[in-house]
Order: sequence, then C-alpha cells, then structure tokens
Amino acid sequence: MSDDALSNLLHEDRTFPPDPAFEKRANVKPDVYEEATISRTAFWEEQARRLAWDTGWDQVLDWSDAPFARWFVGGRLNVAVNCVDRHVAAGLGNRTALIFEAESGDTQEITYAHLQDMVCQAANALTGLGVVAGDRVAIYLPMIPQAIVAMLACARIGAPHSVVFAGFSAEALRSRINDAEAKVVITADGQFRRGSTLPLKAAVDEAVSHTPSVETVLVVRRTGDDVTWDPERDVWWHEVVDTASPEHEAQAFPAEHPLFILYTSGTTGTPKGILHTSGGYLTQTAWTHWAVFDLKAESDVYWCTADIGWVTGHSYIVYGPLANGVTQVIYEGTPDTPHKARWWEIVQKHRVTLLYTAPTAIRTFMKWGERLPDDYDLSSLRLLGSVGEPINPEAWMWYRRGIGGDTCPIVDTWWQTETGAIMISPLPGVTAPKPGSAMTPLPGISAAVVDDHGAPVAPGNGGYLVLQQPWPAMLRGIWGNKQRYIDTYWSRWPDVYFAGDGAKLDEDSNIWVLGRVDDVMNVSGHRISTTEVESALVSHPAVAEAAVVGAADDMTGQGIVAFVILRGDNTGGEELITELRGHVAHEIGPIAKPRQIMIVPELPKTRSGKIMRRLLRDVAEQRDLGDVTTLADPTVMNLISQGLAAAPGDDA
Repeated sequence: MSDDALSNLLHEDRTFPPDPAFEKRANVKPDVYEEATISRTAFWEEQARRLAWDTGWDQVLDWSDAPFARWFVGGRLNVAVNCVDRHVAAGLGNRTALIFEAESGDTQEITYAHLQDMVCQAANALTGLGVVAGDRVAIYLPMIPQAIVAMLACARIGAPHSVVFAGFSAEALRSRINDAEAKVVITADGQFRRGSTLPLKAAVDEAVSHTPSVETVLVVRRTGDDVTWDPERDVWWHEVVDTASPEHEAQAFPAEHPLFILYTSGTTGTPKGILHTSGGYLTQTAWTHWAVFDLKAESDVYWCTADIGWVTGHSYIVYGPLANGVTQVIYEGTPDTPHKARWWEIVQKHRVTLLYTAPTAIRTFMKWGERLPDDYDLSSLRLLGSVGEPINPEAWMWYRRGIGGDTCPIVDTWWQTETGAIMISPLPGVTAPKPGSAMTPLPGISAAVVDDHGAPVAPGNGGYLVLQQPWPAMLRGIWGNKQRYIDTYWSRWPDVYFAGDGAKLDEDSNIWVLGRVDDVMNVSGHRISTTEVESALVSHPAVAEAAVVGAADDMTGQGIVAFVILRGDNTGGEELITELRGHVAHEIGPIAKPRQIMIVPELPKTRSGKIMRRLLRDVAEQRDLGDVTTLADPTVMNLISQGLAAAPGDDA
C-alpha cells in the first residue's frame, strides 16, 4: 500500500480539541498513556481490580505458550455476578439496567434487582435441563431482554454460549451448533420486524434435525405464532424459566474459563469459532466502555444499536455496560419502522446520553436528510461513537453536526471479534480527533502499521495493521482448531498478530484504518483501497453512501465499479456519473477513476447494517449470486443486477 495514490488518501487536517468543560470532567486524563507505557501489565492489573474477584491472581500474564495467552492466572470470578449481583449488593438494585424498546413502541424497564432474579431463574432452568459448566449453549434470539438474560445465565453457570444472529439461515445455525457441539438451543417462536412477524423456530427445527448434540430447544414465546412442537425436545421458556426459583448461588470460575464462542465466517464454508474467556475479557471490555465513552453510570443512559449476534453486542451491550452498572436502551426494531426518525424518537423519549452506532447507519441517515433529527430534541446526547468499519470524514462531520449539534465528542473505534474489546480510539477529554481517523492505540495496547516485510512504516505511508503485544480481551484461539488460529493470525510475521486490515499512518502518526486487505484493488499495478474511493465519492455533495468493488478487467487487471446512493432529491444521469468519476480522479488521482458508477436505490446490507460487497463483486463480474438469505431485503440484488446490465460502460 505504498503507491503514490496513497499519499492523497483521507487527507484531513481538521481537528476537534476537547471542550475545556468536558476535559475537566473526563474520566481519563492524559497521563494514563504514560502510566500504561511504564508497565502494561501493571496497567491492566489496576483495571482488573475494578471487578469483583473471589480469588486473586498469582500472575498477571503468562505468555510462555505464545500465541496462546493466559491473563490473571490463578484468579477466579463469576462474570454474571460482576454484571448484576455486585450492583444489587452495593445498593443499586433499584437502578434501571435495561430499557427495552419494542418495535411497537411498548417499553419495559428492568432494574438490576429484577435482572438478577431473571438471570438466576434462567440459570436454575438451564441446570434443570442438564446443562453443567463447560457445556455449550446456542442462542438464536432477537433483540429482546431474554437474549441478554440467556447470555448472563450461561455465564453464571459456566456454560459457554454461542450466539447466532437471528437473521442467519438454518444452515448457518446448523454449522455453528455442530462445531460447538451445543447441548441446548435457546430461540423464540418468532420476531417482530418492520411491522410483521418472522419465524425463528422453523429455522431451528430445520437446523437441529442434523445436530446430534442438541438435547433441548428452549423457546421464548414472543409473537404468539403457531410453531411445530416436539414434546420430547422442545420446552417453553415461560414454563421452565419464569417458574424457576430466583435464588441461585453462583460459583466462581478460573479467569481463563471459556465465556463464549462467536463465529466470524459467513453462511458457507467451515465456521471459525472465536473463543473468549472470562477474566481478561471482562477486564478490558469494562475498562474500555468506561474510558472510551466517558461513562458516568449514575447519570448516563447508554444506547448501542448493535445486535447481540455480533461481538459489539457481546462487549458493549451485555458485558462491558452491565459490568459498569449503567442504564442502557435495547431496541428490537429497525431504524425506519414505523418511520425514519424512530431512533431520534427513542433518544428523545429516554434522554439517551451516549450513542454507539455504525457508519452504514450514519450514511443512511445522511441520505434521509437532517430534517428528521432536527424534529426531535437530541440535546441529551453528550458523546457519539462509531463502530464496525472505517467512517469517512463526511459522514463523521454529518454525525457531529446533524446528531451531536456540533458539541458531542466522537469516538471512532477500531476493534474486531478477535480482539474482544476496543483497541484503537480517541479518548474523550484527552484526544483532539480528526474526522475519519481512529487515531492512536488505547493505553495498554501496542499497535503498528507495517510494510510487506513487517517493518513499521514512516508517517505518511500505508501498510498493514498489526498488534505487537498480547492484550487481556484477545481471543484464546479458534474453537477446536489451534493450528488454524496460528495460521490465520500469527503466520505472516513472527510474533505479531495480523488483524487482516490495511491502514495508513498520517503525518501526525495517527492511524487511518482502510478496511480489509481483501478489499484492496489492483488497478494497473496500483493498489487502491475500496475505502479511499468510497470516501472520495461520499465527499461529493450529491452522494449519501457508496460501495466500491474491484471487478476483473482484461486491460487493467481490475476495474473499479462503484454503487452509489444519492442524497435527498438528487437524481442520477450520465452528467452526474461523469462528474463523480472526475471528482474521484481529483480527490485521489486518475488511476482511481471508477470504470463504472451505478446509481442504486439501496445497497445489499445484512440486518446488522453490514454491506455485503461479495454480492456486489458477483454482480460486477456477472456471476450467479451467492446466498442472499442474510440480507435485510434480498430483492435489492435484483434491482442492482438489472440496473448494471443496462448501464453503459465508460473508458478509463
């Protein structure tokens, strides 16, 4: 990634120093970086003491079997007790833990004391179903309180959970159940989505017909729709959980006891189960949630818009926030049901102070315009977060202005399923962020951008993002396959973890994450990131969102094909397409000019908001489409395919 074109990438000089009043009240002070540099292990040991341990540790870090880490060796704790019971014991039982906002608008508030009862009941029910410490439990639920309760109940009894996103197919569920050899599956009859009900148990029935390890399917009655029932296998949640005793004595487990397995592969191929354990993971998720979001648990209302099926939902809906005793919103529905201002209605209704969402959502709101959020009182917001993929500067600025009223700090966070917790991010009250940059590694984290030979690059150059030292929340391997873990993450350069992302180091040594190295196009020998072309397109005032892929080209090796959504009332045409191609050439260089630009009404996104660029590559290269069952709207691909076939080509 050292091409000349890279020198123009994401050129951004604007900075936003902390507001003095915010800086004065901030949780973290600038000297934290120096403290962590003096001794990383001492720094993380201090953060571990924020938790409640039944037994202290003998050793902070054992790296003798690298790349397999052991943190807080000898220590014992219970993750669920740290997330619920200790707050009740501290007199905070009446504090609201969860504000559940249903798609219908119905609201349910659950205090920490009530949550403790619910988790204990679920723990007793699972034990009654024969689940013991070490057994795996698959969870296939929508964003309802029972999903969080199920995760915490598994943690309480030491049964690693494997949450599968409720939009995944029966085949994806089956492969994950079999890989983890789950004993129990927890699901619901169905889920509410866009004003309708969608079945869930039917997918489970199909999946478990080929999963010999499953003994029980525990079903939450959510929609009331009829379901097929196997009385030898299926049990209702309300019959075994809601009637169970709320008294449960929790057991402490070793710090390295498995907490969960989360699969990162798609719906085809061998699933890759990322394994996370207890003590180190909870230490880092709790501290980063407190520090990165400047959390004031006694007054903040926090809302992370992710789904628990993804790692963001694990770390920054369930474990980090609840370990910190905060009040948080969880939302069942989509951003546009029953109207496109639904999120802002929720922020106003619950006086949300901290909002954590994805760039894809932000760009969608850009497309819908600022009038919608302007109709609601968003003055309660005091900090905004971004997660999931790099955020382009224009979306960053819109987020700050349109949602944050030009006053809210923005924390642009980089991390992965594998890292478990945030690794690179501004610290509010400390960092003067640049729009679009994740900035620098957090205290206690060692990251670098390296070249093809693994040597750190100089400022102004691009390369590969690596992590140089073990961190507490790091994955402990791939479930059942140690060698795959080594080959996937530790084989490219000796002794460093390769994240799989490209990055650039700007002249001030701030990190700009470019996205997956698989999303780097080779155009006439020049390596160009899809992110830089997308960023250039979205910087044009007519463009709300863009997705770029590389398509095979006989002349250049790969040609750049862009799919663009326009803002507001803008309309497409050859004149605008020519203008956009020229705009990209001006922003990056002629070599980055898209071969083809297609104006589309929507992009293929999963229900979590991820753009499925694989499908766009299939369209661009005129291949049969792969599995589209995880898309929020599978019909989008038909519109895109028809439009691309009819669109004229352009000469570079």
